[in-house]
Amino acid sequence: MLAEAYLFLAKARYLKSVPFERLASSLGESFQESLEHPEGMDRKELARISQSVKIMSKYTFWESQCMVQALAAMKMIERRGMSSTIYFGTARDDHGEMIAHAWLRSGPYYITGAEGMERFTVVGKFAKNAGGKQHGEKYTSESI
Repeated sequence: MLAEAYLFLAKARYLKSVPFERLASSLGESFQESLEHPEGMDRKELARISQSVKIMSKYTFWESQCMVQALAAMKMIERRGMSSTIYFGTARDDHGEMIAHAWLRSGPYYITGAEGMERFTVVGKFAKNAGGKQHGEKYTSESI
């Protein structure tokens, strides 16, 4: 699974350089969220994906921060037939500069980017296998 994570991190890093308008069409249904308790969710498999992406992101020679990690994990989850939602948020840092963050949720679990996500205002989200709660509703989920 580590090799798979490395390959998807490489692909995700490339996708980060693609204009967002082109990338968005591959992310899922815009401004929708996947189910919080979908059938077929495998918590152990989600934990392995989360750990693999976090570990391998430390060993890439390219930048593999939040967006790259979220995109890689999303594709790994999709390959296993599970749903997910990727979130994009913005905030201001301590110096007033605009910063961005991305994180990924599958079922009730945050797979990547859970650290500090509460500081960010969601400006975009995309669901694979959408059909769950709608825009604006909050989840009481946990990080894996």
